[in-house]
Amino acid sequence: MVYIPPIKCQGIKSKLVPWLLDIVGKQPYNVWIEPFMGSGVVGFNIASPRAIFSDSNPHLVAFYRALSAGKVTSQLVREFLESEGKRLSKYGEAYYYEVRQRFNSYHAPLDFLFLNRCCFNGLIRFNNSGAFNVPFGHKPQRFSKAYITKIVNQVSWVAARMRNSDWQFKHQDFRTALAEASADDLVYCDPPYVSRHTDYFNSWSDHDESHLCQKLKALPARFILSTWHSNQHRINPAVEDGCWSNFNIATRPHFYHVGARESNRKPMLEALITRSTI
Repeated sequence: MVYIPPIKCQGIKSKLVPWLLDIVGKQPYNVWIEPFMGSGVVGFNIASPRAIFSDSNPHLVAFYRALSAGKVTSQLVREFLESEGKRLSKYGEAYYYEVRQRFNSYHAPLDFLFLNRCCFNGLIRFNNSGAFNVPFGHKPQRFSKAYITKIVNQVSWVAARMRNSDWQFKHQDFRTALAEASADDLVYCDPPYVSRHTDYFNSWSDHDESHLCQKLKALPARFILSTWHSNQHRINPAVEDGCWSNFNIATRPHFYHVGARESNRKPMLEALITRSTI
């Protein structure tokens, strides 16, 4: 069974977790390192005793740091979402934007969770000033009792995994994260996709992709990288004849639910890239 974390992210790799679990189970290592934590679904399900989760988005990191430190608990999440959900139900869209403004002023982790679960399509997007700018999802009755319980259970699951583990959460660039890896570690990279992610904290360019490739080539640790291989319209040039073409590449179908219209939500062939055969 694959467990889903409480913070939703575009391109979540939940359907790839069984495949990755099978691969990782064959490779003993010291520390699990994720330079692009995102939702955390892979590393949280892998549940290594020692792990370093990094991301360029400070709000993702702050939420899980607060959970690890006991400043956010499942009980606090339930109370907060019940209270805020009633206000959202009563005042609708206007209250969503009130919370969004509050979050952009104070950056409270629980406000981040609230916005993430009732904004449009569960997107995480920021403007050039670092302000959360996703519009309202037009569901004022979003926080039903069952939905709140679902989120609370997700928080409880992650907290339980943290309890007996040495997990660190770091707000840092992928270059800094990779510099921490030693020969006995295992690095899992799930970078944003070129031309497919546009949020401020996780924007990604061809230059970034090329730099990541060079860093992984020189890395003393083993690594697994997730990226897209192809869809019905085109093949990822970085995989076909670009920076990843000299590595081992394995593929699996993966369906993304991130389009605003259902007609835009298409299957994609996902690639796992490593130095050796998977």
